[in-house]
Amino acid sequence: MGTTTAYLKHIKGITFVGKSKSNHWVNMDGPEEFGGSHAGSSPKELLLLSLAGCTASDVASILKKKRVIFSDFEINVTADVMEEHPKVFTKIDLEYVIYGTDVQPKDVERAIELSQSTYCAVTAMLKKAVEINHTFRIEETNNQSVVV
Repeated sequence: MGTTTAYLKHIKGITFVGKSKSNHWVNMDGPEEFGGSHAGSSPKELLLLSLAGCTASDVASILKKKRVIFSDFEINVTADVMEEHPKVFTKIDLEYVIYGTDVQPKDVERAIELSQSTYCAVTAMLKKAVEINHTFRIEETNNQSVVV
């Protein structure tokens, strides 16, 4: 088993910057009523973006290996949040949207399944604590370029 590290630095109030092994700084902050200044995404927002980014990377890579040509790719994320503290996510819905011509649903479905069940480490960690659902749709376009 390997290890990884991260570093977090307090800036002011609840504004922080952090970096990990890629050495890229990320700003984190919150609303003014909690001591923030809206200088960055909240940690919970970053969690949702991490989930979407992890599975999107898998799906794009798998589709490329399957030689599926697509012109664009998006994931819409919706999360239900508890009303009381600690205000955790209770359900996360991912909608994968693939744009292209002649994209086969079975290819997209298989890529998502592989990401969700095998490759996406963020999904593997989060699904132990929160329900994660997914849907997908394919939007037909005339553009045939691959975005990866």
